[in-house]
Amino acid sequence: MTNVATIKQASLITAIKTPYHSNGEIDLPTYDMLVEKQIEAGVDGIIVGGTTGEGQLMNWEEHLMLIAHSVNKFKGQLLIIGNTGSNNTKEAIKATEYGFATGMDAALQINPYYGRTSNQGVIAHFERVLAIGPAFIYNVPGRTGQDLTPDIIEQLAQSENFIGVKECAGNERIEYYESKGIACWSGNDDEAHESRHKAKSHGVISVTSNLIPSVFRELMDRENNELNDRCQQLMAWLFCEPNPIAINTALALSGAVKPVFRLPYVPLNNQQIETGMGLMRQFEDKLVGDSLNQLTQSDFIVTP
Repeated sequence: MTNVATIKQASLITAIKTPYHSNGEIDLPTYDMLVEKQIEAGVDGIIVGGTTGEGQLMNWEEHLMLIAHSVNKFKGQLLIIGNTGSNNTKEAIKATEYGFATGMDAALQINPYYGRTSNQGVIAHFERVLAIGPAFIYNVPGRTGQDLTPDIIEQLAQSENFIGVKECAGNERIEYYESKGIACWSGNDDEAHESRHKAKSHGVISVTSNLIPSVFRELMDRENNELNDRCQQLMAWLFCEPNPIAINTALALSGAVKPVFRLPYVPLNNQQIETGMGLMRQFEDKLVGDSLNQLTQSDFIVTP
C-alpha cells in the first residue's frame, strides 16, 4: 500500500473520463489510451470512477472492474485512486476493501448524500472507511447538500490514513487548512492556479486536465497568470452544464472518444457545441484526441 506521504506529493490528479462503446459498455482500449495520454503529460494520478468518470452510473461490478483494470495496467506509472465512496456505509466499506485488495493506491471518499446524516454520523462513516487505507475526503456541498466544515475535517485529519481534502468550498478554506497542515487539492478548475500558487494548495483534482493535461501540468508547476487567464473561458464552458456533460462532449469533439452518452447525461446542444469548438481551437495542439470533429447533437448516441 502506498504511504500517505508519497501520495501527498501528487499535485495534478485527473478525474479520468470513462469512455463507452456504441452499445453503452465501457470501452477499455479507449480508456487505456486516455490514461496513457495523462501519463505522457506528466499527470501524477487518476481518480477512477469519480463523478467525471461516471461511477454513479456504473454497477459495482463495472466500477470495481475498472479500478482493478487500472491497477493492472498502470500501477507504478501514476497513482490509482479509486472512488469507492457511497452514501451507504456498508457498501463504501466493501468497495474500499476490494479496491485495496486489487492494489489501488488510495480511495476517494464522499460524505453520505441524499440520505444525509448528522455531523456525528458523517464522522463515524468516514472513520470506518479511513480505517481501511489511505483516503482523500471529498467535500462538494453542491452535490451532497452538506458542507464538510473544518470542525469535521480537523477531527478526521487525526487518522493516519487521512491524506487530505478535495475541497470545492473555495480557496479561503483551502488556505486555512493548509495553514493548519491539512493537505488540500482544489476541486474547482477555475480556481486551481490561484489555489496552488496563492493559497498554497497541494494541487488540483481536475476535470479539464482530461482535455488539456499538459496545460494543467504547467499551471500546477509554476505561476503563469497569462496561461491561466487563457484557460478561463474554456473551463467555464466545461461547466456550462453539470459535469461531466461538457467534458464528455469535448472529448468526442476532439476525437478522443466515441460520441456516446449514458443517461441521464445527454450531449450539449448545437449552440453550446459551436461555442466549445471555438474555445478548443485555441488549444488545438494541446488537446487529447486526433483532431477536432464537427459534430452536432444528433451525431451522439445516448444509451440507458
